[in-house]
Amino acid sequence: MRKQEGRFMNIDTKYHGTVAVKEEDIIHFPHGLPGFADEKRFVLLPLADTPFVILQSVETPALGFVLIEPFSYFPTYEFELDEATVEQLNIESERDVAVYVILTVADPFHETTANLQAPVSLTSISASASK
Repeated sequence: MRKQEGRFMNIDTKYHGTVAVKEEDIIHFPHGLPGFADEKRFVLLPLADTPFVILQSVETPALGFVLIEPFSYFPTYEFELDEATVEQLNIESERDVAVYVILTVADPFHETTANLQAPVSLTSISASASK
């Protein structure tokens, strides 16, 4: 359930209950995410007292992915964005991009895995993203 109130929008979330998010904080995935082609609008929500953030669907409350910035945990991790993605996101320098990886959280937690094959690249310049 979404309710627009001025420049804020209330969304129901998987991990945070109902939260108010700024319209300008909504991230657009023009082609959706793999396996979720119809899910194009997300917001990043910090997970309190952890290094994790939640990539939360604006439309589907049950759809929230746990993300981390990979470089602190995997110091040798490297990846390259293809030229089409660089153009699509209007990236001019590395500072324009935030890189995250999706975690598959397991119980016990030490069995959690990170999808290093398909990073999530975000840019604040165009409020767009790619996976």
